[in-house]
Amino acid sequence: MTFNSNADVSGSGAKRRGPGGGVIAGGVGGLGAIAVILLQIFTGADFSSLLGGLGGGSTQAGPETEITQCETGADANARVDCRLAAGSKSINAYWASQVQGYRAPQLIIVDGSTPTSCGTASNETGPFYCPPEETVYIDPTFFDVLEQQFGDSAGPLAQLYVLAHEYGHHVQQITGIFDQYPSNGTGPYSNGVRSELQADCFAGAWVANAEKSTDENGVAYLQQVTDEQINDALDAAAAVGDDHIQAQSGQVNPESWTHGSSEQRQRWFQEGRRGGWQACDTFSVGNNL
Repeated sequence: MTFNSNADVSGSGAKRRGPGGGVIAGGVGGLGAIAVILLQIFTGADFSSLLGGLGGGSTQAGPETEITQCETGADANARVDCRLAAGSKSINAYWASQVQGYRAPQLIIVDGSTPTSCGTASNETGPFYCPPEETVYIDPTFFDVLEQQFGDSAGPLAQLYVLAHEYGHHVQQITGIFDQYPSNGTGPYSNGVRSELQADCFAGAWVANAEKSTDENGVAYLQQVTDEQINDALDAAAAVGDDHIQAQSGQVNPESWTHGSSEQRQRWFQEGRRGGWQACDTFSVGNNL
């Protein structure tokens, strides 16, 4: 996905944060815990030390600095952190036009790792949304992991698909979807899987309308998406499907799924592109996920 080079993408409000010093109590909750579990599934390694709430503490967060060197679309095309910051402006503009009273989440670009009230954020835990903080955390080096571990090219639209997916969780939080459909364990028809597939669908809805968002001067943030870029995003969706991740360890167990299969993630992304966010009711389709 390519930004128009002359688009004004400044003032996103995105911040950068890395590790600090000292120790605070805390633990992984919600999507952070899920990310750690998925990591252990596909690597076979033990990352239980990231689950601070199960014993011990976590490092205090370092100081936050606002990302101020991302001014134009050209900057967003050249740097991943600028691309994420600029992408947040387009995603927020879309949801502000769709959800009455929409409020933007905080976006934190993680350098290395940082503690949150939902657990440690790093490239190992992957991007996640922390509902109590209404904050999206993402370490750009995660895209290197995506490419190396799963063979995905992790191009610009794939990166923004991941970001838009996490913003989809924010929409679920502020509109009461999380409260209406609380987590009920794992499995192919669990609320967790349904919420993840809905976030994929929300991301697709944004992609279909991304080039319509403009800066204060009326310049579109993004150029029209290409078929090649869509395929890249679909590859990313497939790479993070539960069945694909579990296949890395040699055993696929649908009853432990938390995000949905590769086919489901691709299909719901496309559903959002075709029908908009109104087509994203994954909770009323029964077993037809």
